[in-house]
Amino acid sequence: MSEPDGRWAQYMDDLRIGANVHTPLETRGTLTRLAGLVLEAVGLRVPVGSQCLIANGKREPVLAEVVGFANNRAFLMPAGDTRGLASGASVTPLAPYRPVPRMGQVNKPPSAGDRGLLRLPLGRGLLGRVVDSHGHPMDHMGPITEVDIEPMNQAPLNAMDRDPVREPLDTGVRAINALLTVGRGQRLGLFAGSGVGKSVLLGMMARYTKADVIVVGLIGERGREVKEFIEDILGEDGRKRSVVVAAPADAPPLVRMQGAAYATAIAERFRDDGLHVLLLMDSLTRYAMAQREIALAIGEPPATKGYPPSCFAKLPQLVERSGNGLNGVGSITAFYTVLSEGDDQQDPIADAARAILDGHIVLSRALAESGHYPAIDVEASASRVMHNVATPQHLELARKFRNYYSRYMKSRDLIQLGAYAAGSDPETDRAIVLYPGLQRFLMQDMREAATMEHSLQQLAVALQEDKPTRDGRGARGHANHNLYEGTHA
Repeated sequence: MSEPDGRWAQYMDDLRIGANVHTPLETRGTLTRLAGLVLEAVGLRVPVGSQCLIANGKREPVLAEVVGFANNRAFLMPAGDTRGLASGASVTPLAPYRPVPRMGQVNKPPSAGDRGLLRLPLGRGLLGRVVDSHGHPMDHMGPITEVDIEPMNQAPLNAMDRDPVREPLDTGVRAINALLTVGRGQRLGLFAGSGVGKSVLLGMMARYTKADVIVVGLIGERGREVKEFIEDILGEDGRKRSVVVAAPADAPPLVRMQGAAYATAIAERFRDDGLHVLLLMDSLTRYAMAQREIALAIGEPPATKGYPPSCFAKLPQLVERSGNGLNGVGSITAFYTVLSEGDDQQDPIADAARAILDGHIVLSRALAESGHYPAIDVEASASRVMHNVATPQHLELARKFRNYYSRYMKSRDLIQLGAYAAGSDPETDRAIVLYPGLQRFLMQDMREAATMEHSLQQLAVALQEDKPTRDGRGARGHANHNLYEGTHA
């Protein structure tokens, strides 16, 4: 073959290869309206959930997500500052190989279903780092390395492929270990009003829970808490095995929702690698409020106390992503804080969360105001998998504790007024004797860890009769003396 014929053949081969590559046509839209939180664009033909860049003059383009459409109008929610945007601005969907601004390069080409979806860093390179909802580092420790840039569209696990919760998890909190035993792979809610110790209790579990990796999602809470949580609660040792995703209260609602989804995706990645993950999210209520802002802004009607139906649909979609992995490989044990506004346990979000979680731990304002920490209301709290992970002897001790504690609380007013006559009820008489020890058992300093074994030992001691011992002190005295001799971290 002559040289011109060879070049012609090579040219034809290149054309055939190019014809087999499916290159999507680029679509552009035009910004026509900005009202409140919602942007409207025309000429945009992309599916819901796609990420777009909006030209902003000489400033950096604004990242936005398509959240709905009506006829030829697309509704977008911004993930950044909208100052400077003008009518007629160009709206460009993220191309299949275009990364989010400042996010680096994509490791692998996306599939057809991934086009236009947000792609964020996942992997072991995130350990010890603090990032925002877009994966940008916030800790001034340089760029993030040793991570994969992957789309945030992981399909839910088949319920039949999950292993049931069968193994207890040591949280380091005595009241939870003994009376509200948590199983590895369980999802629980911390229900409380503001200022009763939710963050402190989360910090105790972050420090003392036996887990390979800790993922903390600070969603919609005070920005001041981010650095305090890292330095004062996690500490140097805890930070090495932790990833913190921060989306504070001043972030746009889309960013707050994305922060919760990103923290869950990070936990899922570590679970798929065979690790046991502790996911702490503060708070689930702020996540629902962010969805409410978005839904109301695009015209969805309010249903229950101002919450549109989509809020109650988003909660299980987020929560069900945690739990045990496939065939027992890896797990995500999740704690979600739920803010009960006005200490109302019948708040719509609190009620919905209680129904989809595997247990609830209620924090009482009355206990907190009396100096009782952690302010866990044992009577109002429950773990739905405790009977699967605790021994019969453990369950019997917990039942007795609840019985005597409840009997005392029901007769408390009569006892304090002096109206209760000793001998009226033998069980109540014994509850009165045991109550000081039961109360001290439930109290624990935030700098103290109580292992599962130590918690069960102290539970048994707290239920002993007040009988004299060889040194003349009662069993109750020994219980009080040894109550806080736990394992300190």
